[in-house]
Amino acid sequence: MELSHRPRRLRTTPALRRLVAEHRLSPSELILPAFIREGLSEPAPITSMPGVVQHTTETLKRAAAEAVELGVGGIMLFGVPEVRDAEGTASLDPDGVLNKAIRDVRAEVGDELVIMSDVCLDEFTDHGHCGVLDAEGRVDNDRTVEIYAKMAVAQAEAGAHVLGPSGMMDGQIAPMRAALDAAGFQDVSILAYAAKYASAFYGPFREAVDSQLKGDRRTYQMDAANRREAILEVQLDLEEGADMVMVKPAMSYLDILADVAEMSPVPVAAYQISGEYAMIEAAAANGWINREAAIRESVLSIKRAGANMVLSYWASELAGWLRQD
Repeated sequence: MELSHRPRRLRTTPALRRLVAEHRLSPSELILPAFIREGLSEPAPITSMPGVVQHTTETLKRAAAEAVELGVGGIMLFGVPEVRDAEGTASLDPDGVLNKAIRDVRAEVGDELVIMSDVCLDEFTDHGHCGVLDAEGRVDNDRTVEIYAKMAVAQAEAGAHVLGPSGMMDGQIAPMRAALDAAGFQDVSILAYAAKYASAFYGPFREAVDSQLKGDRRTYQMDAANRREAILEVQLDLEEGADMVMVKPAMSYLDILADVAEMSPVPVAAYQISGEYAMIEAAAANGWINREAAIRESVLSIKRAGANMVLSYWASELAGWLRQD
């Protein structure tokens, strides 16, 4: 009996390969990150992320409606305000860019798309850090968490289904959950950025949100050298009531994603970040790789590592391809 060719026998035709595939992508597992910038009359291209823009209200609503038509699972909203200050006060303004965008998108698509929003101060502060600073210029964890709780309620009032605290502040989940419950938003979920690393691959995102950051965020985001620490961070967020957890970035941290997926009792998300997007787009533009094949493979690798959902700037485009398969 010849056994040596047994695996290859299951690869002989496209139909057979599809039949025995261990992992598959579906549009409903994809989440589209989207940026809206205050004061724009036309969408503004992000030069380091070809094909991605800072939206106006109207183009954001169209992007959300298109995502619904394509079967995309969710949209994650980021706001870029015109005016920033040290406290990030625009984040709490009911008519601020992000809270207004949540209302507009919810009015456009209702419950047909899971509307997620970023709970973080980095887009709103004039120093670019994810929290307010103390007298020594360090991030004040506890004061920041108090603001996150207020942001959570403001975004829930605007209509967000899911809140994404991305600041990596210690103890940020429990106060948000308590504030939401007290305000009557028991049904609003929290997707904790539980294992978020200080990464060189965030570069294009800084352009996308017009970041004012000088320096880095290594005192509160995770060190790329650490693996076991990610499990501790996830456990802490779970104990505080996180409904879902995230690993960010995705492609350079697939080992972390696999670890988290193995231990997590709740759904696990992974964020295919701006630098990952930019690298594939740049290589494809130079003719070095097949663009569609690379996009499909990169997202499939994240799913294979254990993600239940993937945030990707290709979410809508990829969903269109998957619907045609």
